[in-house]
Amino acid sequence: MYVAVKGGERAIDNAHAWLAAERRGDAAVAELSLAQIRAQLSLAVNRVMAEGSLYDADLAALAIKQSRGDLIEAIFLIRAYRTTLPRLGASVPVETAQMAVIRRVSATFKDLPGGQVLGPTFDYTHRLLDFKLAAEGEALAAPATAAADLADVPHVTGFLNRDGLIEANPRSAAQPADLTREPMELPASRALRLQAITRGDEGFILSMAYSTQRGYGRTHAFVGELRIGMVAVEMEIPELGFAVEIGEIELTECETVNQFKGSKTEPPQFTRGYGLVFGQTERKAIAMSLVDRSLRWAELGEENSGAPAQDEEFVLMHADNIQATGFLEHIKLPHYVDFQSELELVRKLRAEVLAGTEAAE
Repeated sequence: MYVAVKGGERAIDNAHAWLAAERRGDAAVAELSLAQIRAQLSLAVNRVMAEGSLYDADLAALAIKQSRGDLIEAIFLIRAYRTTLPRLGASVPVETAQMAVIRRVSATFKDLPGGQVLGPTFDYTHRLLDFKLAAEGEALAAPATAAADLADVPHVTGFLNRDGLIEANPRSAAQPADLTREPMELPASRALRLQAITRGDEGFILSMAYSTQRGYGRTHAFVGELRIGMVAVEMEIPELGFAVEIGEIELTECETVNQFKGSKTEPPQFTRGYGLVFGQTERKAIAMSLVDRSLRWAELGEENSGAPAQDEEFVLMHADNIQATGFLEHIKLPHYVDFQSELELVRKLRAEVLAGTEAAE
């Protein structure tokens, strides 16, 4: 806490009280419930869970309410709370091929087993304000397809892989480092990079992905498959000797197929970019897969064109919005001593310049 002048603590208490009043707003308007936020602002809840690294919709809704809708502040609250939770164990890798999908589209194959499932998407809306939403109590038609009807759907890229047209994607047996418990070290493994990107700020990752599409990253990507749905989470129980399901979570997964002319170490083939994010967060998942592919230039034997999205240090060290916010916003807090020293230095330099000018005259 900064208490730079006498009475600072009282001022801070008053600021907190004023913040609480502003957060509540007009008392004549009904207060938002956590259930309303969770159900009707679900995409905001999903982003807070993803970038906060904690899958709990109720806590994410609480953080959004407490932060007055400032999602980065809500992510900060979730991460801070997460540090207080005990680590009981680790789940086994989720099987996204067995996802009960509510949305599954491919830009590479029109006809595929399981079909194209548009699901809940803004893609085909007209982007016009719907004033009917201002009238409460509208009746909604139920969707025709339930998620349970579309379980255990194979990945599209497997069709290319059978013909050897896309790079192999073997599952590593090595336990990846945990970014939430260990500081990042560069160069980072792909697993660590993916952790950093999925926790990274959506806007930053989106901008990096967009830069690769404009030529700053040597990627030309197709969405091999984008899928959203529920997957089971299983955990090994030593006393039982096998894994048991402990729950399920909603995930968005994107795998891109990228042009690759080959290099000194790899033959011509398609290459992969990958994104996996909590909740329905497809913009982030697609952007993540583009940035992932761009950062893989070294392992694929490509040349580095100097693009920002190919610079591991630049991307990974600037993607985290909590670190960025902390460093940015600390400059508004008292720096009186630092500024006074700078002020004295500038005065001294000005005096020396003026003295030199007068002597020259």
